[in-house]
Amino acid sequence: MHELIEKISEVNDLILQGKSLEAFEMFYHDDVIIQENDNPECIGKCLNRKREEAFFESITEFRCAKPLKVTVGENITMVEWHYDYTHKDWGVKNYNQVAVQEWKDGKIIKERFYYGS
Repeated sequence: MHELIEKISEVNDLILQGKSLEAFEMFYHDDVIIQENDNPECIGKCLNRKREEAFFESITEFRCAKPLKVTVGENITMVEWHYDYTHKDWGVKNYNQVAVQEWKDGKIIKERFYYGS
């Protein structure tokens, strides 16, 4: 579990430095599956990279991102984040989100985000 604490801490640190896409390249498995709430899963690193790039390109003002709580278990991590930004299509977003990551071979193989709509 110590290895996962180090890995999720590095992911979080990169996000805080504005390097989310670098964290994605370093820590996400080629076969990653990402899901937001009950929306359909997005399968594969290539499709998820495009989704991430589109999200960040749509941010018009970024005010805050901070991890509130981190939990580590056997091959699983969970991070509660607080976000505050303005998105060109969604407007002002100020909310908490829980990200649950399942790990395989030292990389995130599955991630699901839980947040209010």
